[in-house]
Amino acid sequence: QVQLVESGGGLVQAGGSLRLSCAASGNIFSINAIRWYRQVPGKQRELVAAITNGDSTNYADSVKGRFTISRDNAKNTVYLQMNSLKPEDTAVYYCNAVLRVTVVTPWDNAWGQGTQVTVSS
Repeated sequence: QVQLVESGGGLVQAGGSLRLSCAASGNIFSINAIRWYRQVPGKQRELVAAITNGDSTNYADSVKGRFTISRDNAKNTVYLQMNSLKPEDTAVYYCNAVLRVTVVTPWDNAWGQGTQVTVSS
């Protein structure tokens, strides 16, 4: 059983910072990419940032220069450092991992339960 657990969300004033964490646990053979998505009610889930096992990163235009994604492979944990937060960053943030549990199983997607980020103006 693979679990992704997000933490670090909360309430912050505009201009402030938060750091989200996504810890993967369970029977994991290999993790490829890990992505952060966010979603507000009534809207589609939006890709915010992604990092591959080669440490290539990409970001949504709306967060470039403000958010930084990083990973600690030893801890199977990915971080999203969010600086200069804006009210429009308010959303539930979800962690997604592309992984497989054995060398012969196909790559699969795992999702965390989400963590709320609220930025007040």
